[in-house]
Amino acid sequence: MKKVLSMILASCVVVLLGAGTPVNASAAAATGGLRYTIAVSNFENRSNWTGQYNLGDAYGAVLTDVLNQSGKFIVLAEKDMRAEAASESNSRGTAAQLLVKGVITHVQNTSSGGGGIGIGGFIIGGSQSEAEINVTMYIVEAATGRVLASKSIVGKSNGGGVLIGGYGNGIGGVFGNKHKDNMGKAVENAISQAAKWMTDQLPSIPWTGTVVLNDNGNIYINRGTREGVTAGQTFIIGSSKVLKDPTSGEVLDETINEVARVQVDTVKEKVAICSVISGSASDISEGMRVILP
Repeated sequence: MKKVLSMILASCVVVLLGAGTPVNASAAAATGGLRYTIAVSNFENRSNWTGQYNLGDAYGAVLTDVLNQSGKFIVLAEKDMRAEAASESNSRGTAAQLLVKGVITHVQNTSSGGGGIGIGGFIIGGSQSEAEINVTMYIVEAATGRVLASKSIVGKSNGGGVLIGGYGNGIGGVFGNKHKDNMGKAVENAISQAAKWMTDQLPSIPWTGTVVLNDNGNIYINRGTREGVTAGQTFIIGSSKVLKDPTSGEVLDETINEVARVQVDTVKEKVAICSVISGSASDISEGMRVILP
């Protein structure tokens, strides 16, 4: 059973990403190959669609897998995602740079039948139908709560497809035939658009990190080998000033005043240890922002 599920997950991601598709070249150039740490929040389902699985969870689960395998994002585990979402309003030192949120606003499915089986809390398969799913997505800067980009996506399908989405615990049959679920194909189409849109936004989203410790001039930042940081790289460290609308609390802008520049000496998986090459080490404190020169 596990082998079958793994094969279907792999095939779903190949369909969405495209076999052998190179990552966005301009996105890689904008960060020097550095990757973004991201957390995917559960997508809220405000449509009137109900079924044997949670559509919001299914959308988030497949999007998480696609982003992780794209090579441009470090996607936090499900346990960490909940913590990231909960700490969004106070996340100066958060591991995630970006949060992805969204709302499923409308679903239309003309299917009258079903099809598929449940394996370990996942549903595979479904019925032939015409389907459409409308999703509004947001990329949010974790450190400030500022919405960096938003997009309304319409996923459509009028043929067979495969949906992989969590619906609960237990193992057992869910539907009565072996036809593919066309709602899954619509989700697949929407996520394919979403993944491309998110990657296309990266050149306009500054790569950032946070100072987690100043140990007698040894500056620790919360970015490491998993984000692509290498020894010899240089970063700017600055104090952050966030401008908020006093009425709505919405983040309007952020400015970073440079206090020092550092060079990476040692890199671990989640942390880089740097030395100061300009400015004063004594001016660097925990919580300061780390940006590219």
